[in-house]
Amino acid sequence: MKVLVFGRGGQLALAMRDQGSGAGHAVVCLGRESLSIADGTAVADAVRAHAPDLIVNAAAYTAVDKAESDAAEAYAVNCDGTRHIAAAARDADIPFIHVSTDYVFAGNGDRPWREDDATGPLGVYGASKLAGEQAMADLGPARSAVLRTSWVFSPYGANFVRTMLRLGVDRPELRVVADQLGRPTAAHDIADAILLMAPFVAEGSARGVYHFGGAEPTTWHAFAQAVFVSAARHGRPVPTVHPIATADYPTPARRPANSVLACDRYLALPGAVLPDWRIGLDKAVDALLTAG
Repeated sequence: MKVLVFGRGGQLALAMRDQGSGAGHAVVCLGRESLSIADGTAVADAVRAHAPDLIVNAAAYTAVDKAESDAAEAYAVNCDGTRHIAAAARDADIPFIHVSTDYVFAGNGDRPWREDDATGPLGVYGASKLAGEQAMADLGPARSAVLRTSWVFSPYGANFVRTMLRLGVDRPELRVVADQLGRPTAAHDIADAILLMAPFVAEGSARGVYHFGGAEPTTWHAFAQAVFVSAARHGRPVPTVHPIATADYPTPARRPANSVLACDRYLALPGAVLPDWRIGLDKAVDALLTAG
């Protein structure tokens, strides 16, 4: 299978390269140096030139706090870019999987969020991603699906795991938010989920919105502790991690208190399982610390 991935240097694009190539697929990743997904003509030309069997949109504006003051760019990438890729996939009748986020929800309540729950993003990032989902739905590519995920980490790019490893070197004590709940998800596991979904999307039996994440919800505080336990296998120090409230760590963008996604629809697909994020964490930490 030939897979065309929009996005090149981000966590998911690099994980798609790793997992897709490892499974014997030909993976082509297109980043900003090649084209802007905000340019609909460039996107359509790329789809025609590469003629893939599957299109994956792993490109996104993910700077959650910066988006609050950079809304135009966030919408250009997350909404307009998604619309352009969806239109090209529709016109060429190529299966298309678009990756979205838990931030489309308000995060209130204490039960996991289902695909058909009312959305209510708290900031520009979530609103721009939701607008992209809606633009895709309006175009209605025949063979397509949205995969929402959360708390993505990997050995690549900027993410929570890399931040904790960096801070843990010099700080014997850290303060981490303990009143936000979600599913940590390894980017490589998301890539595997996309590859599992691909044939079902291609045949039209998997359509619409799906949720995917690590098997056990946790807090940022507990996730940070798990990072340091994993890093201790490499002789790294284990800082004391103090739990704090969201109110004690103000940010420009509000975060959902409850980001837990209900993944039952994904689990109904043959062969689907939710991965243990601790296994993915150990692999990411090993890759990062082995690389120095």
